[in-house]
Amino acid sequence: MISERTLLLELKTRRPPSLLEQAGCETWSVDFSPDGAWFAWSMGHGIVWVVAWPLDSEEGQDGETDRADKSFSCGHPVWGLAFGPRPPRSAAAAHPTKASKGPKGKSTLLLATGLENGVIKVWNVLTGNAVFDLHGHEGVVRNLVFPQNGSLKLISSSRDKTLRIWNLAHKGKKVQVLSGHKDWISCCSVSSDCSMIASMVCLWSLRSYTFIRNLRGGTNKKLCLLSSCSFSPDGAVLATAAFSGSSWWIDLWDPYTAEKLATLADYFEDYGQNQISAIQFSPDGLHLAIVTDDRALRIWEPGEKHMTMQTKRDQDSSGLCCNYHPQGGVIATGTRNGHVRFWRTPRTVPSLCHLCRSIMRHSVSTFQIEALPLPKRILEYLTYRNIPERLKTCCSSDEEDWES
Repeated sequence: MISERTLLLELKTRRPPSLLEQAGCETWSVDFSPDGAWFAWSMGHGIVWVVAWPLDSEEGQDGETDRADKSFSCGHPVWGLAFGPRPPRSAAAAHPTKASKGPKGKSTLLLATGLENGVIKVWNVLTGNAVFDLHGHEGVVRNLVFPQNGSLKLISSSRDKTLRIWNLAHKGKKVQVLSGHKDWISCCSVSSDCSMIASMVCLWSLRSYTFIRNLRGGTNKKLCLLSSCSFSPDGAVLATAAFSGSSWWIDLWDPYTAEKLATLADYFEDYGQNQISAIQFSPDGLHLAIVTDDRALRIWEPGEKHMTMQTKRDQDSSGLCCNYHPQGGVIATGTRNGHVRFWRTPRTVPSLCHLCRSIMRHSVSTFQIEALPLPKRILEYLTYRNIPERLKTCCSSDEEDWES
């Protein structure tokens, strides 16, 4: 049980009544900067708002860094956004490229915004200026991701059924195009070791820019639509949200072997009738956040027999996206009416077993684990194959809604 189930705060847009509930006002994407000092959300009608986090923060007001709120007018609806790598604290701390250096040698924090017309606009958050535009996509740029290794590579997914990898160190002039999808690409995710890209159920190599494998659905389920995907922080598990007929479900996969570890719809029937807009693993890998159209947020601990946390049913402002603060403890959810809510999430002290597994799986593949002379129980734990066993007696959660 959670002792503090709290809606921390809600940011609302200021719009004329005539624009409320109209198409174009949706918050399709939210993101925290890598150091957690900034928060950005697409507040609809082509506007992106960036605020210092926490909202009452006075850190960095030393005369060199402007911590005031920023507003970026992109000219077209914004469907995806992502902060670039964390800027170095000092010139001696790193050797940034020209693309990450601002006036007088000051480092910059980049924000990429994916627009409805297929253009990606890149902004300097600290100055509020546009840096350059990236052209190439022929459809809505639905999702943007920067790898966690601090490089200036930007991965974009689009409704034109392609992925593109842009090198911002060269102002995006060097582009790799990954094609082969037969449908819109709504989401992409990068493994923590930056070796793989998941574009829904397709896996690609971020090192050679080649196709690796396709993860297939269950034998009795024909995949019609895939809405979201998320790698666990150690890269050993990939979660995907899918739709077929009239039901939604979430699959957990081993990305190395293409083995399906579990399907949540087999155990949690209550969420399967509602559209799943977004899923994301917590920074510690202990929880999976789920955004559906009937609730602002659900949070599940893989293997548990009930949802760890879920908000009240609220279809008037159904959720569209979510993103954890990089240090955990807080998650932001964007809604169809352009508002953003911040929730206090479960804070669990990771077990020593979990920490050891996370460290090992960050750099060791499933095949390498299976080659080790380990007892079966330890092997199943390290490869996450113990999740189905824990879920065998699982049933739909009838846990009472918690007060927001």
